[in-house]
Amino acid sequence: MTKRQVILAAHFPGVNNTTVWSDPAAGSQIEFSSFEHLARTAERGRFDFFFLAEGLRLREQRGRIHDLDVVGRPDSLTVLGALAAVTTHLGLTATVNATFNEPLDLARRLATLDHLSGGRAGWNVVTSSDAFTGANFRRGGYLDRADRYTRAAEVLQTARELWDTWPAGEPVADAATGVFTRTADPGAFVHKGRHIDIAGSFGVPRSPQGRPLIIQAGDSDAGRDFAAADADAIFSRHGTIEAGKAFYDDVKGRMARYGRRPEQLKILPAATFALGDTEDEARERAHHVRRQQVSPQTAILLLEQLWNKDLSDFDPEGPLPAFDPVLDADSIIKGRTRLFDDPLATANEWRALAQEKGLGIRDLIIEVTGRQTFIGTPASVAATIDDSVQQGAADGFILVPHIVPGGLDEFVDTVVPLLQERGVLRTEYTTTTLRGHLGLDHD
Repeated sequence: MTKRQVILAAHFPGVNNTTVWSDPAAGSQIEFSSFEHLARTAERGRFDFFFLAEGLRLREQRGRIHDLDVVGRPDSLTVLGALAAVTTHLGLTATVNATFNEPLDLARRLATLDHLSGGRAGWNVVTSSDAFTGANFRRGGYLDRADRYTRAAEVLQTARELWDTWPAGEPVADAATGVFTRTADPGAFVHKGRHIDIAGSFGVPRSPQGRPLIIQAGDSDAGRDFAAADADAIFSRHGTIEAGKAFYDDVKGRMARYGRRPEQLKILPAATFALGDTEDEARERAHHVRRQQVSPQTAILLLEQLWNKDLSDFDPEGPLPAFDPVLDADSIIKGRTRLFDDPLATANEWRALAQEKGLGIRDLIIEVTGRQTFIGTPASVAATIDDSVQQGAADGFILVPHIVPGGLDEFVDTVVPLLQERGVLRTEYTTTTLRGHLGLDHD
């Protein structure tokens, strides 16, 4: 029986709570050499693609720029355009917001990247209902939450219409006359819809993979439907095999109603890792990394996002606030998706856990804000990754190293060869486009 192949992607974490800024090995989050190093490492490991997230406004907390954003947030597609020149096979994907971008400009930039890279571009379609971010834009507002996915779906539909205005293949010249023949004028389009009403001509021909790969990251019911209907890949936050299988079965089970087959959508959870020569060493390393990630200052900042109140006078090693979260005030953090649907219930859960385990604020935040997905020796991590894919909990993983730019090196040097020995990861690229890497049809 042929084993399912493992899809691997590398996420450049940049502005992220998992990034360890203080480690001596940490480098710049914005210099091109950092992006280049991580991308070249991923390509050396025969990964499928490289991924960049993006934020359209610097986040704030307590009215100040959030600590994670002080280095800046460069334009992702510009960075990927530069990476296209220093990689040959690695897919190049980025988050681009469908709420605050117009279809023509967005489609043109992505199609250009697809050409520059020889068919390796991908677009992670995201939405926003954030008025704080919206104030950065001409319309100076935002969409109601109910309208986010309807606009995103129409923006994606319009972008596909623009890409499809050019026929597949290059124009053919008559051998005798040298005159190019075509069946219709390329680029002409008209789209009239609820959110988009445009007409004109699109200036970028189809790329070697037809059009960019489409990725989606929503976990809500509407987000799952959006992915089942339109996406080529979906990010998942479900890290265990049990939760992963439930999500996998649910999303792929929705595809038939949209006339699609399960293999046309790849499900890719984000994953972190801590490696060691022994299981105990890996666990010790994971513990050390978590304490680096959640400094005393970070613990207070994260607690404030639940309590919605300035807690800077609290001792990070002391107890949780005795008062309840503030529910009737504007969010203390601006430019970030709301993290807690029911702050009071979450606060009570945290209090109970802190009392049960005798945890202060910092240790509690470490406990409740996540841990490394894969902890162990290279052999045990390779086996867990392989098992997750073979059991249908995922099609692969988006790896998020805690150090930039060298945090992926150890994984590529030690885990990748073991996955290759298992026959579930390529030893050489046999395809040249991102769709080809993922076993998807060219559009």
